[in-house]
Amino acid sequence: MSELPPDDLESPEEPGTPAVPAGAQTDGRRTHPLTALVQGGIWAGLGIVGLFNAFVNGDTFSLFSGAIAVAAAVAGGLLIGLVAGFLRWYFTRYFIDGTELRIESGVIFRTSRRIPYERLQSVDIDEPFLARLVKLSELHMEMAGGGESRSTLRFLPLDESRQLRRVLLARAHGAGADEAVGVAEEQREVITVVGPDRIIIGTLLSLDFLFAVAAIVTLLIVGFAVPDAWAVLGGIIPTGFWLVQIIGSRVIAQWNFTLSRGSRGLRIERGLLSRSSQTIPYERVQGIAVVEPFIWRKLGWQRLSVDIAGYGASSDEENGVSDTTLLPISDPPLARAVAEELIAGSDPDAVERTPVSRRSWIFAPIGYRFRWVGASDRTFIAREGWISRHADLVPHHKTQSVALRQGPLQRWRKVATVEVHTPPGPVNAEGRHLDASVARDIADQQIARAPH
Repeated sequence: MSELPPDDLESPEEPGTPAVPAGAQTDGRRTHPLTALVQGGIWAGLGIVGLFNAFVNGDTFSLFSGAIAVAAAVAGGLLIGLVAGFLRWYFTRYFIDGTELRIESGVIFRTSRRIPYERLQSVDIDEPFLARLVKLSELHMEMAGGGESRSTLRFLPLDESRQLRRVLLARAHGAGADEAVGVAEEQREVITVVGPDRIIIGTLLSLDFLFAVAAIVTLLIVGFAVPDAWAVLGGIIPTGFWLVQIIGSRVIAQWNFTLSRGSRGLRIERGLLSRSSQTIPYERVQGIAVVEPFIWRKLGWQRLSVDIAGYGASSDEENGVSDTTLLPISDPPLARAVAEELIAGSDPDAVERTPVSRRSWIFAPIGYRFRWVGASDRTFIAREGWISRHADLVPHHKTQSVALRQGPLQRWRKVATVEVHTPPGPVNAEGRHLDASVARDIADQQIARAPH
């Protein structure tokens, strides 16, 4: 791997030309040449997926025509991907200036993506399966701001991605050019490693997995046992896709899940086929959702998800990795410790609870007994659920707005709902169907606690 070029050199200036900022790279750097090969492999895979979708939708192939179609899909996808990947590689350069990272790309229409260091929020590394085979990776950079806050560099050698992440994070925290180039990898403390065995057991004991398996078994029994019921076997394909999606997102994507701690935040590393390294800066945490699925609750297990400024409720579409999973499966003491580290005063057992009104039983005849809200000096907490239990934790200083909602049925029952708004994500902090007067008092109190 070639070292990143020194970014503390000034380029020579010619008379009459604008001054070049200290630390600017005027020539830029390209990504790795194997980008074209990886892109070709991705397009070949997409060709196979398209062919499979055609088969599922009713297109029939003989053995010979099927083989020709597969070969054409692979060859066509590979050729298109190689050409597109080569053009992307050839026309993409990145520059490390004294004040920003700049990415210039585009074959016909040129674009220049500028990432000022002071707006840089996090830098994550992904290793998609095909790229991982040739030891390449993607670098994802999140900026503070709207929906176009993410920028990506594809594909770089893994060591170069790690080095570039160190340089960018050092610059984002105010380090000078000399300090940023020489910065070493931060020593991190491992909080927990969730082993594959526990991930697999947790998935097997989840209700949606059991429902998917039960649905497939039922369809098979009906299809073979009932005359003229073969049509129901068509339902196996979408149910099978659902089952594969569950296994992919919870087992393969979360394989060997490692949570570690550094001076600037937590880091998550996970994945069997594709590997990702995601950093969660402390200051970007907007809220935490604690989920206790029905069977897990009997075993004392929980799942933690997190609202991160800029991420929203998204997931990595290519790798199937949720950006919001903080702990895929955990014992309650560890879950409370991690939540408390990110959001002080987040222990649900340490707050005074306000239950929902008994008049709200009409909206949830059983579930209303398990709903309550509470607040500590630093955190708002809303809890609900009798099958799958949810607790949503929102720091007061991260509250974006507070709403009091009352529909016609709620007015009839003299109840109302308090909503504490955070950025889009897994956290949904609502006190539903409280006494109307109590709900108004809670909303006023939360508004007073929120930053002004």
